[in-house]
Amino acid sequence: MKDTAPVTAEDLRAEILRHLTYTMGKDAAHASVYDWRLALSHAIRDRIVEPWFAATRRTWDEGRKRVYYLSMEFLIGRILEDAAINLGLHAAAEAALASLGVDFRAVVEDEPDAALGNGGLGRLAACYMESMATLGCPGYGYGIRYEHGLFRQRFDDGRQVESPEDWLTQRHPWEFERPEASYEIGFKGEVTRVDGRAVWRPAETVLAEAHDTPVVGWSGAWANTLRLWAAKPTTLFDLERFNRGDYTAAAAPETLARTLARVLYPDDTTYAGKELRLKQEYFLTSAAIQDILRRHLAAGFALDDLPAHVAIQMNDTHPAIAGPELIRLLVDVHGMEFEAALSITTRCLGYTNHTLLPEALERWAHYLMGAVLPRHLQIIEEIDAWHLRQHPKRPHWVGIVKHHEVRMGDLAFITAHKVNGVSALHSDLVRQNLFPDLDRLHPGRILNVTNGITPRRWLRLANPALSGLISDTIGPGWEADLDRLVDLEAHLGDAGFLSAFAAAKRTNKVALSNWIARSQGLEVDPDALFDVQVKRIHEYKRQLLNILETIAHWHAIRANPTAGWVPRVKIFGGKAAPGYMAAKEIIRLINDVANVLNNDPFTRDLLKVVYPANYNVSMAERLVPAADLSEQISTAGKEASGTGNMKFALNGALTIGTLDGANVEIRARVGAENFFLFGLTTEEVAEVRKDPDHARNAILASQPMQDVLQMIAEGRFSPDDPTRYHGLVHNIWHSDYFLVASDFAAYAEAQRRVDETFADPSRWWPMAALNTARMGFFSSDRAIRSYMSEIWETGSAL
Repeated sequence: MKDTAPVTAEDLRAEILRHLTYTMGKDAAHASVYDWRLALSHAIRDRIVEPWFAATRRTWDEGRKRVYYLSMEFLIGRILEDAAINLGLHAAAEAALASLGVDFRAVVEDEPDAALGNGGLGRLAACYMESMATLGCPGYGYGIRYEHGLFRQRFDDGRQVESPEDWLTQRHPWEFERPEASYEIGFKGEVTRVDGRAVWRPAETVLAEAHDTPVVGWSGAWANTLRLWAAKPTTLFDLERFNRGDYTAAAAPETLARTLARVLYPDDTTYAGKELRLKQEYFLTSAAIQDILRRHLAAGFALDDLPAHVAIQMNDTHPAIAGPELIRLLVDVHGMEFEAALSITTRCLGYTNHTLLPEALERWAHYLMGAVLPRHLQIIEEIDAWHLRQHPKRPHWVGIVKHHEVRMGDLAFITAHKVNGVSALHSDLVRQNLFPDLDRLHPGRILNVTNGITPRRWLRLANPALSGLISDTIGPGWEADLDRLVDLEAHLGDAGFLSAFAAAKRTNKVALSNWIARSQGLEVDPDALFDVQVKRIHEYKRQLLNILETIAHWHAIRANPTAGWVPRVKIFGGKAAPGYMAAKEIIRLINDVANVLNNDPFTRDLLKVVYPANYNVSMAERLVPAADLSEQISTAGKEASGTGNMKFALNGALTIGTLDGANVEIRARVGAENFFLFGLTTEEVAEVRKDPDHARNAILASQPMQDVLQMIAEGRFSPDDPTRYHGLVHNIWHSDYFLVASDFAAYAEAQRRVDETFADPSRWWPMAALNTARMGFFSSDRAIRSYMSEIWETGSAL
C-alpha cells in the first residue's frame, strides 16, 4: 500500500527546505526552531497521506466494516517523532536536520502536547488508535478539538493553580480542516408529533466541523483517521440585535459554540457546569453518529445492514447518549420503527467500562436531561420501558431512569451488545458489584479485554537506549510482535547483557537528572533509587499513602543517619480536578514536604522529593524509562486497570503495588518474587470497612504512623500555617475511606524490601530485565485483536 522506495536523508532534506520556503515562507538563514519543526512536520505528513488515502480507498472498494471509537479524550502527546518512527524515517529526519545545522531533539521537543485528554482514558484511546492502524483495522476515532484542553498546572506556594492550555495558539500541522464535513447539533427546544412521528425543534444549534488527523501504524502500511469536532455557530452574528445595542445577545450563538469546545471536563459543581458537560457529550456523539450514517449511506448500503458495516465503541459513559441518538436518527429522520432501530443500535454498539467508582458512572438529573435533550429523554424512557417488557421480573431497583436520575452506565449496558472491563479483576467486579442484576439478565454480555500500551511510543520512542539493546539481543521487528520480548529471558544469566541493561537504565536516569536540574533547580543523584508515582491525583490512587510513608522514612533517617540507607528520589506527577479539594490538599502537602526534605542538610543526600508541574505525555516519556520503582498503590477494588503500571514494567521498573486492576495480571506474569506486593485485598477492604474504628485501630498499632500524623498536625511542614492540614489529619483518624492507615505498615515494610533488593545489583537487575521480558501480553496490539474478534467482529485489511 505504501511507497516502498527508501527515503534518504537527502530526499527528506529537500522536502524540508521546500516546506520551509513554500509553506512557512522562510529561508534557512532566518528560520527559527518553530519554522524548522513545521517544515519537518509537513514533510513527514506528506509521507503519511499516501497510505492514508490508500487505506480509505481500499476500505470503500472492499466494503469493509469500520470501527468508530468515541472518546472524550485522546491524549496523543507529540506526533512528530512518533510518526517518523512508524514511517521508518527517524534516522533520515535526524540526519537531514543535522546536515542543515539544526538539532533534531530541539525541534521535536518544540512541539506542544495536544491538550486533548487528562489521564489513562485518553492515553489508552491514543494507544488503541495507533494499534488499529498497525493491525490494518479500518477505523475512525471521534473526539472534540478542545481549544484549551484540561488546564495547564503550576504551583503557587505549593498549591495547584490552573490556567488555560495554549497548544492551539500555534499552527497545528498534523490536521486537515474539513469544512464540508459539518453537522448541525441541537439542544433544548420542544418535541411535537406530526403525522404520528416525533419532531424535535431545538432552541439552540451549533455546527460540528471536522478536523482530521491521520494516524499511521507501524511501518506505514495503514493509516486511520482521528476526527476531532470543532464547534462553530450556525448563525455567526445577529446584526439586528447588535444595532439595537444588545451586544451580548448578538454574540450569543458564537459564545455557545466556543464554550462547547473550550475546556475538557468543565467543573460540574454548578447547574451550568452540568449542562455544559452534557452538551459537550451530546455534541461529540451526535456529530459522530451523523457522520457514520452519512458515510454508510454514501457507500450504497441499506440502514438494515448497518451492524454488518459499523462497530461503534463507547469509551466509558461519556458517549453513552450514542444509543438514543442513533435510535432518534433512525426513527425520526429515516422512518424506522422503534424496535427495529433499537435492534440495529444494540448490534452496533459496544461499551467499555473504566471505573467502579459510583461518582464516575455518570448520572444526569431527569430535569436536566429533559431540558437539554427533550427528545432523547423520551427515547431513553422508551428504551427503559422496552427493557422492562423484555424482562418483567427485573428487580425494581434496576433501570435506566430511577430516583429522578438517568443512569448512563445502565443506558450504555442495555444499548450495547458487549460490555467489557479492562482487566481480569475489574471485569469480575463489573459482573459482581457494578451490574450484577443486568449481568444475570444478559449472561455473556460482559467480557474482559485487559488494557494494553503501544510499544512503538512507550519503548521504541521513549527509551532508545533499551530499545537498541533489545534489538541487538533478539533482533529487529519486536515492535510489531511484543511477545518476542520473552526471548530476552535466555540472556538473564548473561552478565554482559545485565550490565548493558543497567547501563541503559542509567543513561535514562542521567538524562532525567539533567532535566530535573534544568526545570526544577534541584540536583538529584542518578545512582539513587528513582521511585515514581505519576497519575491523576485522586484519593483512591493514594498519593497520600506515598507521601506519609516518605515522611516516616525521613524521620527514621534523621533518627539513625548512619544506618546504611539506600538513597532515594521520590518523584510525583499529576493533576487534580479543579473542584476536587481533597486532592488539591494532597498536592500541597507533597510540595510542603518536598520543601522541608530537600532543604534538610542531614538527609537531602539520602532522600529528595520532586514534583514537576503539568504532568503530560511528554513528561511521562522522560520519567517512565528512568524509573526504578513503579508506584501502583491504589486501594484494592478501585483501579479498573491502569496503563502506567504496564509502561513502567515494560521499561524495566519493578512494581510496588496492591492486588488491584492490571497489577494482578502483571504480577502473575512476572512472578510473585519479582513484584513488591503489599496491602489488603478487595475482599479484605470490604471487611475492614465494616469496623467503624478501623482507622483509629490501625494508627494506634503503628508508632511511625502516629509520629507522621503528629508532625503534620503540629505544622512541621507548614510552619507559616500550623493548622493547614488539621482537616486532613482528622479525616485519616476518623474516616479514612481509602484505608491509608490500614495499609501503611505493610507499605512501609514493602518499601524496605525494595531498599534491600536495590542494594544488591545481582538481585535487582535480573528482576528488572525479567519484567521487560514478560510484558509482551500488555501490548495494545493484543488488546485490539481481542476487540476485533470478540466485540467488533471485523478483520484486518493487511
